[in-house]
Amino acid sequence: MLPSPSSPSPARWFRTLRRTKSTEQSSKLSLSVCTELLRKSREALASGRTLREEFRLSQLEALVRMLVENEDEFVDVLHKDLHKPRFETVLSELILVKNEALFAVNNLKKWMNPEYVARSLVTSLDECFVVSEPLGVVLIIGSWSSPVQLNLVPLVGAVAAGNCVILKPSEISSHTTELLQRLIPSYLDTECYHVISGGPSDLTDLLELKFDHIFYTGSRATGQQVMQAAARSLTPVTLVLGGKNPCYVDRECDVGIAAQRIAWARFHNAGQSDVAPDFVLCHTDVQARLILALRSCLLQFYGPEPRHSASFGRLVNAELFTHVRDLVLASGKVAVGGEMDEAEKYIAPTVLTDVLESDPAMQQEIRGPVLPIMTVYSADEAINYIRRKEKPLCLYVFSSDRKVISNMMTCTSSGSFCANDSVLQSMMVMLPFGGVGASGMGSYHGRCSFNTFSHRKSCVLRNTRVECVTYLRYPPYEDRSLSLMMWASSLSRRSQAWCQIL
Repeated sequence: MLPSPSSPSPARWFRTLRRTKSTEQSSKLSLSVCTELLRKSREALASGRTLREEFRLSQLEALVRMLVENEDEFVDVLHKDLHKPRFETVLSELILVKNEALFAVNNLKKWMNPEYVARSLVTSLDECFVVSEPLGVVLIIGSWSSPVQLNLVPLVGAVAAGNCVILKPSEISSHTTELLQRLIPSYLDTECYHVISGGPSDLTDLLELKFDHIFYTGSRATGQQVMQAAARSLTPVTLVLGGKNPCYVDRECDVGIAAQRIAWARFHNAGQSDVAPDFVLCHTDVQARLILALRSCLLQFYGPEPRHSASFGRLVNAELFTHVRDLVLASGKVAVGGEMDEAEKYIAPTVLTDVLESDPAMQQEIRGPVLPIMTVYSADEAINYIRRKEKPLCLYVFSSDRKVISNMMTCTSSGSFCANDSVLQSMMVMLPFGGVGASGMGSYHGRCSFNTFSHRKSCVLRNTRVECVTYLRYPPYEDRSLSLMMWASSLSRRSQAWCQIL
């Protein structure tokens, strides 16, 4: 084996990852331009147009039209940025966004209606309800790994909730960013929705502006920067952050199916994913069978030479290639794959064995087509390992034992959980998706996206014909009035409506 070079720290890697040629060639984003866009957005918001249901529906339908009419262009730019196959682009990018938008169109009227709460006898003449109002002008900062869906799915929620939006896609996926900058103004309202580009220094300047909400998807290092900047102006944030997603393979499972589903998720998009299994905790009794099954799956998926397969992508830039290569050389031993070509930014689908907890591949986010396997002797050992680490964005378990699945789900904490498959829970419009602890805060998808970008305002519309009850709360205070109020409130607590009496 080649000597193991020192692996770069995560902070250094994320800094170098953003120094792409496209960023160096692009002009610096002017803070004055962003300030002007923010001013225009606030004026558009103040006009009230985004409050109307028909306006929101028209924008969501236009977004769907944009994806349908320009499908070939999206396929082309994602191939340029990530060498992404058409199949992956349509399945994991375009269809996801279209489903989110159409789901919002089909349910928007219901979401916008006031939600009335239960009334008691005392409040039978009053109106008590919750209304969802737009937060205002929101900033969405998307990631480069799935640059269409990670930008446009949050955009769907913000539009459905009636906000104005400034969208900042990643400068790393430069071709996709340029396409979004060109297409969105052609389909969506040009005063309410804006797309900007720029590098890390531009993001720092942008975060100095006052937004009403910031939605960020990406690395933990930048997530901390976003949260610190937002805290200075008390701006609420949603953070969906990458990290190490564990996958436990139990001794009681269908190893062949587990290998297929793990391999698809891990090597999809050349491993550049925040939701794929990042490493496997494999029961020692099935490790040999799992490695054989993974080797067979990879041969079936990509053939004997994955570099020649039209179904396998490439890493986004040279910095990420260097990062992943160094992790491979410094961790365990290569059981499957391991071939590399720096000129192509190509790393073959690689499986590592004999991996130690202290190895760099187990300490740093990989973001590449590499799957480390570490053995454990029981599900309890796997649970204890997971609990020692930061809470992950996703947690996976493959087992035919319902008790093992239940224990893994209840004894650990993660942003999402999936048994006997991978990634699926992050693609469902009916399920909220987001992180917890170090993997983020807040969630989105479907109705949850609408709620994330809305303020749920409690409203009580009282009548003036019940003063015979409410007068008891007024001074001068008397023991008799207090007794009556205590009696009334204790009775009405059982109907969950004592506050209306007061």
